Parts: sequence; structure tokens; C-alpha cells
Amino acid sequence: MGLLEFSKLPINTLVGADWKTFKAITAGREIDPPYRQKYLLTKAVCRLLSPLASLQDKRYHKLLQDKPLEHDPVFILGHWRSGTTYMHNVFSCDKHFGYNTTYQTVFPHLMMWGQPFFKKNMSWLMPDKRPTDNMELAVDLPQEEEFALSNMMPYTYYNFWFLPKYQQEYAEKYLLFNDIRPEELKVFEDVFTKLIKISLWNTHGTQFLSKNPPHTGRVRELVKMFPNAKFIYLIRNPYTVFESTRSFFLNTIKPLKLQDISDKELEANILSIYAKLYHKYEADKHCIPAGNLVEVKFEDFEADAAAMTEHIYHTLGLPGYEEARPAIEKYIGGKKGYKKNKYKYDDRTVHLVQENWDFALEQWKYEL
Repeated sequence: MGLLEFSKLPINTLVGADWKTFKAITAGREIDPPYRQKYLLTKAVCRLLSPLASLQDKRYHKLLQDKPLEHDPVFILGHWRSGTTYMHNVFSCDKHFGYNTTYQTVFPHLMMWGQPFFKKNMSWLMPDKRPTDNMELAVDLPQEEEFALSNMMPYTYYNFWFLPKYQQEYAEKYLLFNDIRPEELKVFEDVFTKLIKISLWNTHGTQFLSKNPPHTGRVRELVKMFPNAKFIYLIRNPYTVFESTRSFFLNTIKPLKLQDISDKELEANILSIYAKLYHKYEADKHCIPAGNLVEVKFEDFEADAAAMTEHIYHTLGLPGYEEARPAIEKYIGGKKGYKKNKYKYDDRTVHLVQENWDFALEQWKYEL
């Protein structure tokens, strides 16, 4: 158990941003009065740590900047709460994969310099379970990279965690890339490539394993960046996804936000953005070369994760399954007693999902 409770954090994750990024994200945005102290403390810590980023930059330029990637990444896609974390943890048992860590999401500029000191302190402070689903948390565990990207540039969807009044704007620009400017897209490409190289260096992997729900809306750009990238798209019962996403967003946004947003507004955004993300993926998935995409129902993966993992390796032509099999099966076996949240769908949930996400229910043949 960490010293701090997630719901009572006195700062938010922008403490790990470089100063230029922090200023760009918050410039011209109102900070609501209840969060002024959190904003000022976060700003002060960020300002204090930000100069250390130059030390990492020097090492990165010397060791990694001109080093080509050995393999294009593997991307685990899917809407939030579709089981992507579990799959990410299973696949990361294969040591040929490298990944973004929980520590890296908060302190992406303190990876190649100062990591032992800052990681030890973060480990001491952070909780050991996610507040929404009791999944384990630890500084070295695999984590989605969007929080790390939000501390490295201002052009990410996860700015909405801090400034939720602009969630729809961030979705159009930085989740779906509909309104993103060419110069912003170039920054995204450069920063994401840098994150991948540092992640591989840190975890001693040779192929980057990404679990990042926002990438579901960026398939066209990801294929342009990495023509032979592999994609795993996870599908889950939309009724469960709605209930779980609402719980996850409502709980996670509280310690991070610097603006107020009502539960009703957040719920409306979830309903709207799910539909936009679904349709963007369906429109762009044809860009993925034949043989580089597999679509999986999470319920099937959960029922027999070992067999489904082997199937995915073979379908995508991923190397090293036999070497990784013992570690993968050990991890899966260790999760057999894990108790998931159970959801009961009330009439309102059923109505909202059927009214707003009927296309997903029909395509994937989900029923109550």
C-alpha cells in the first residue's frame, strides 16, 4: 500500500512534463478555483524537475537518436475497458517485447538519468492497486503510453484528464487526428518514436509492445509511421464497456482534473467518443496490410488466454512464442483467482447503449 491514496493526490501527473509542454497545455485555459492549489503545486514541482530533461536529451542524442528500430511495433487497440491491460500484461511476459512502464508515464524525461532515485520515491508513494478494478500497479509494470506522451508534448488526447471542458476538442484533434495541424502531427511522430526507443532501451526489448486505447483512432498514421506494424483489436460487450468506462473515468478524473465537469457531461462524452472511435477504426483498418491485423473478442481471450495468445502469435507471425510460453502460462495461471468487477445493467444503461451504440451490438452480435 502506497503512502498516498490515488483519490487524494495533491498534484497531478503533469509534474513529469517538461516546462515547455506544461506551459503549452495550460496556456489560455481556465483553472477552476477548487483546483488552484493543485495546479500551483503541480506547476512548482514541474518547474523544479524540468531542467533535468536536458540531461536525458544529451544521452538520448548520443545513444539512441540515430539508432534504427529493429522491428515495427505491435499495437494492442480497443476502447478503454476492453481488456487491453490484461492482454498487455500477458504479452509483455515475452522478454523480446519492450514497453512503456508506469514510472515512464509520469517521468518520461527522467528515464536515462536519475531513474533509480525517482522511481524508488514514486514506488514508495503510489498505491499498489488501480482504484477502479484492483489490477496491480507498480513502477516497472507495463502501462499505456498516452500519459507519457502528454508529458512530452501538448498534442495528446489525455489533456482532457486535466482540462475536461475541452474533451471533445482534444478528441477531434489528438484522438482522431481530424483537426490536427501538419506541424503538430510531425511533433507527434518524432516524440512517439523517441518514446519507443527509450522504452526499448529501458526494458531491454527488441520490439515495442503498445497498449494505448487512443491509438485506436490513429491507425492510418501508425501504418504510415510503421508500415509492417502488427495490430490486435480487442472487442468487448458494449454494455460492460459503458459501465466500466463510466466508473473508470469518474474515478480517475477526480485527482487529475483542474476544471469541473459534471457526471452527466462526462457520460455524454463517453457515449459520443466511443461512436467516433468505432467509426474511425472501421474506416481506417483497411490501411493495415493483409496478415497484420487480428480482431479478438475479449470474452474469448479471457476464457482461454493461453490458447488465444498462441493463436495471435501465429496469425500475426510474431517470433518467440515457444521461448515465452512458460512465462506467459505462469502469469495466466497466477490470475485464475482474480476477482473482476461484476456489472448489472439497469434499464437506463441498456437504453443508453442500445440507443447510442446499436452499430456495435449488431456487428459483434452482443446481446443482454
